[in-house]
Amino acid sequence: MLGNIDAVANLAVKDMTVARRFYEDTLGLAQVDSEGDEVVVYRSGNARVQVYRSSFAGTNQATAVSWQVGADIGRLVAALQAKGVRFEHYDMPGTKREGDLHLADGMKMAWFKDPDGNILHLIGG
Repeated sequence: MLGNIDAVANLAVKDMTVARRFYEDTLGLAQVDSEGDEVVVYRSGNARVQVYRSSFAGTNQATAVSWQVGADIGRLVAALQAKGVRFEHYDMPGTKREGDLHLADGMKMAWFKDPDGNILHLIGG
């Protein structure tokens, strides 16, 4: 029923000004729509990421958005670090860590948070 319809990732934030700086300037997402000062929609590849003001911002303790970045993961991690992004480190069975990259079964993964604590994830190979 929904298999051929694009989905949108939704991220709750407390401060839209801070969020816009992060998603536009740090991550390089392009705004494609907005609803006043309450919602901003960004293009990310062929998908959309909707950032909206919410009093529940920062309460999600799980990964909110993942990007499949392929072999560019090392370059992207370095570029984000240069913009001040700090990466998270997790102890997970079957993985080892090299710097900020988690390695498992030929995959490379990195996690970081937006200013409200939403967990964002890069997956490469």
